[in-house]
Amino acid sequence: MSPSPNTSNDSSARPLLEVNDLKTHFPVKRGLFQRTVDHVRAVDGVSFDLGVGETLGLVGESGCGKTTVGRTILRLLEATGGEVHFEGKPVFKQSATEMRALRREMQIIFQDPGGSLNPRMRVGRLVGEPLVVHGMASGDELRHRVEQLLERCGLWKQAADRYPHEFSGGQRQRIGIARALAVEPRMIVCDEPTSALDVSIQSQILNLLDDLQEEFDLSYLFISHDMAVVHHVCDRIAVMYNGKIVEVGARDQVIHDPQHPYTKALLSAVPEPDPRRERVRVEWEGMRM
Repeated sequence: MSPSPNTSNDSSARPLLEVNDLKTHFPVKRGLFQRTVDHVRAVDGVSFDLGVGETLGLVGESGCGKTTVGRTILRLLEATGGEVHFEGKPVFKQSATEMRALRREMQIIFQDPGGSLNPRMRVGRLVGEPLVVHGMASGDELRHRVEQLLERCGLWKQAADRYPHEFSGGQRQRIGIARALAVEPRMIVCDEPTSALDVSIQSQILNLLDDLQEEFDLSYLFISHDMAVVHHVCDRIAVMYNGKIVEVGARDQVIHDPQHPYTKALLSAVPEPDPRRERVRVEWEGMRM
């Protein structure tokens, strides 16, 4: 994807998103009275920033806390500690009214396009609902904007009258992207947006996200377990293990000169397309891959 302002010579530019020492712990309860006996430290002191127009890849094995980071930033999950600033605003200190306005700027694309769409709602209502909630359109204008969004995301405008089950997985993900794009956000959390799709469809969705980023100057927090995909789409990569970020750097630096043993193990697990070449598999204690 296009180079970000973060990687330019303008070091004075403030990041769009700043995450400092973020923690999200879940209580472990046992016994008749469900007393808390321990905590699962899903996110345990994560810090990073995201520039305007930048794509930051958050990569790691399943269960390392990637998705929890994304949802905690958006306040879909309650944080245990730490700070998140969006355009300088403290996200965790916003009132309900202030947070509602801020949600226009921060959207999410979910991993499962089918599970994130209400099967009893027509596509037009699904895509248009954020516009109604935020008072951005109504009546004929609402219908027109929904049709524009669907066509921009590679669907036909008549799709607005159909239900999610009538579409393929790739088409449902395009609907999810159109819904996230509806309120004209500045940042989108892409939570494994291609992992549930066939390889041929994955490339179409990635190309669509790339085109939309250039057109609307979007910033992406791109969550994935696939190092090959992250290498293709991201400007910088943050490697996460066991609730912590163990390595972060420019895309080519992390891919071609990894410093942490866990990063080396992740890269060694990427399939080698040339059957004549043998990749040396690096083992890292505790990996669940």
